[in-house]
Amino acid sequence: MIAVVGLLLGVLAGLFLEPTVPTSLQPYLPIAVVAALDAVFGGLRAFFDGIFDDKVFVVSFVSNVLIAAVIVYLGDQLGVGGQLSTGVIVVLGIRIFSNVAAIRRHLFHA
Repeated sequence: MIAVVGLLLGVLAGLFLEPTVPTSLQPYLPIAVVAALDAVFGGLRAFFDGIFDDKVFVVSFVSNVLIAAVIVYLGDQLGVGGQLSTGVIVVLGIRIFSNVAAIRRHLFHA
């Protein structure tokens, strides 16, 4: 319940404070958001599977975001940032949809 309250407070703070992202970090924001969503849906799936561990969730959340950002950064340095960004989004998107499908099966038994 604390996590849900924290999430709601974070969303509300973002809506009211309207933070700006420096232009140098803007290419990494969508990747970080998708990586974070992958960790959140993975944690939710683990919760429904009965194997949720808060330490694993935090490590997964932070490492997903950092690894995705590093991959995109390396792609930018090599001149193929767009292609690697697309690759990261596709891989994480597949994982998100896989986790959502498992959550749906748990909730609706279908």
